Amino acid sequence: MSGKRAKIVFSSLAVVGLIAAAVLGISGYQLWQHDRTEQARSDAMSTAGRTVSAMFTYEPATVDTELPKAADGLTADFREDYLRLIKEAIAPGAKEKQLTVQATTQAEGVVSAEPEHAVVLLFLNQVTTSKDSPEGATSGSRVRVALDKTDDRWLVSQVTPV
Repeated sequence: MSGKRAKIVFSSLAVVGLIAAAVLGISGYQLWQHDRTEQARSDAMSTAGRTVSAMFTYEPATVDTELPKAADGLTADFREDYLRLIKEAIAPGAKEKQLTVQATTQAEGVVSAEPEHAVVLLFLNQVTTSKDSPEGATSGSRVRVALDKTDDRWLVSQVTPV
């Protein structure tokens, strides 16, 4: 093989090798990103169901201590709003009317997910008893829950009735 021909063959092989390396690198990144997104879907859905159920479950005797614990799963801005709502409306109403509310997540689905942000739709059932209605009433609701990943933790940043 002549020197010129060998250069062409080796140059062609080098180009093919670079293209193959680029394709493998891009494919590997896409697979890694897909795995991160799938993990985000799973983790965000689990966090949303657990956190929102805790946010909407309370008893008159423990409303002042239990609901603020649920705020640990919220972003800073949303936590501030939620704690104010507890103090100004939920706790006084729960105590005055002797409200006990048990919220459970019946179904959940991911609307969108990225490695650092997700939106989940929850279907909740709430059983509410009070001094006026000790037999209780069951109601269903749907809420759209936005979550952000902060320091490897999924935190609820918004809950919107649908």
